[in-house]
Amino acid sequence: MSIEQKVKAACDLAEISVTQLAERLGTSQQNMSKRLKTGRFTDEELKSIGEAIGAEYRSGFYFSNGNKVE
Repeated sequence: MSIEQKVKAACDLAEISVTQLAERLGTSQQNMSKRLKTGRFTDEELKSIGEAIGAEYRSGFYFSNGNKVE
């Protein structure tokens, strides 16, 4: 699943549109759509998206022995 698909699915679960997400992030709908198409977001930006939709974004590698790289 691409970043665009993940963000749109998360917006659906949060019951907001991409336009509303853009507003919450202080950017335009056009800019958000362009960024979604490229899928280029830093982990910090994805965490901000999570906060804007009331979700937690996690990124990293999690090993069965409890080790993790976040």
